[in-house]
Amino acid sequence: MVREPVIRGNGGDDDEGRPPEGPRFSGLPDDDRRLDEELRPQRLEDIVGQREVVDRLRIMLNAARKRQTPLGHLLLDGPPGLGKTTFATVLPREMGTDCQITSGPVLSAPKDLLPYLTNAGHGSILFIDEIHRLPPAVEEFIYPVMEDFRVDISLGEGLNARVINMKLKPFTVIGATTRSGLLTAPLRDRFVNRERLEFYEAADLAEIVVRNARKLKTNITPEATHEIARRSRGTPRVANNLLRWTRDFADSEANGEITTEVAREALAKREVDYLGLDRQDRRYLTTVISVFGGGPAGLSAIGHSMNVSTDTLEDEVEPFLLRCGLIQRTPRGRIVTAAAFEHLNLTPPDPNDPQRKLF
Repeated sequence: MVREPVIRGNGGDDDEGRPPEGPRFSGLPDDDRRLDEELRPQRLEDIVGQREVVDRLRIMLNAARKRQTPLGHLLLDGPPGLGKTTFATVLPREMGTDCQITSGPVLSAPKDLLPYLTNAGHGSILFIDEIHRLPPAVEEFIYPVMEDFRVDISLGEGLNARVINMKLKPFTVIGATTRSGLLTAPLRDRFVNRERLEFYEAADLAEIVVRNARKLKTNITPEATHEIARRSRGTPRVANNLLRWTRDFADSEANGEITTEVAREALAKREVDYLGLDRQDRRYLTTVISVFGGGPAGLSAIGHSMNVSTDTLEDEVEPFLLRCGLIQRTPRGRIVTAAAFEHLNLTPPDPNDPQRKLF
């Protein structure tokens, strides 16, 4: 398999001279991939929101440039869609260096990681997405890489076994994870810089929608911008997806301009309500209410009832419901709050009901 194209520090891609080995992402169709790249910020100054993170990364970049040394290893943590990959691809452009991209699930053995290490240039960046899914053998293999820029290769077996130490050029590992708690302490501690990305404010999302509507050459009213932003779950990726869907709806069902009315009709067609909940979110809430009487209910039981993996619920559904105060996590399980009943236009159960006291 060929490797994922390398991001060049000048913004180009490595189309020639790639090693024939190494893992490759199963990616989007070319048009979608290209559009995603067009909407993604290209420089640190282009990033909207996450101001404290941007300021700290700017300091790291300035210091590395002055010392002419690689950036320190960086761990980016946070829910999906908040910009971890964006930061990871912006930094090599700011440093004027190359970036190789891979993912934890495809690095099933140390030999899968080796081509990336041997091809890492001085000061370059290796971005490992979903780094929490690295197998233990690969984690242990990467320890000396991150600490001493050294690869330990075992040759032979038993009494004839020997270890060869191969020195590497100093480079930077950037890891991205939605579940930093699954990282082992030795791996986590090797990241000298750690940044947690938080959900975005509606004003920042509105600015993102305005900028990307301009890139898409789409007319959008200020009111429609805020309509999309407040339904975007605090997540730029969701905002971009809703903008693209609303643009399609406007081109198909209206005159191409996104007005408030067009935005509301488009989002209703997509089953995204005024709070930003989609069908899966509402199904989660109604399942806990109808099957488990509003809770408490275990995550595994909810997942089985919905026929949805617990990872999907924990990573994609629950963070926003918790943030909105629609569910609570308790030692006994998940509980739907009164605010969720109100949002769904349902009557909360009587807390003094003797049937509930049995649980």
